[in-house]
Amino acid sequence: MMQYNSNEIAAILPHRYPFALVDRIVDGEEGRWAKGIKCVSVNEPFFQGHFPQYHVMPGVLIIEALAQVGAVAMLSMPEHRGKIGFLGGIKNARFRRQVTPGDVLEMECTITRQKGMVAIAEAKALVNGQEAVTAELTFALSKNV
Repeated sequence: MMQYNSNEIAAILPHRYPFALVDRIVDGEEGRWAKGIKCVSVNEPFFQGHFPQYHVMPGVLIIEALAQVGAVAMLSMPEHRGKIGFLGGIKNARFRRQVTPGDVLEMECTITRQKGMVAIAEAKALVNGQEAVTAELTFALSKNV
């Protein structure tokens, strides 16, 4: 069982404010899958412009948060420590529910294929058990930085 708090995630991922979009990893298996959460707050910087009168978390940032969960699954493996996971592709993204302040975004990312430094994953984000976003993501890992 894999569990990381925000400080431990920061030791794995290079993302920092305002792009650190995963608050906690609550479960998972290194190299296979991870489940994380993001507590969406009205204080998020993107709500200043998206939209000032109707706060909705941008779909592209939900995809980014999902990618960060998948990157934690990959980069938590000892042989991948010190690498960076780049988002290499997005397929079949579907946005089914708006994500707004006060929501807890529950994200799951499962690695379905891996060849060398490239991995493909099935990702989904839920709020209160309802699907908000689903997508297939491709990751490309860097050499150690």
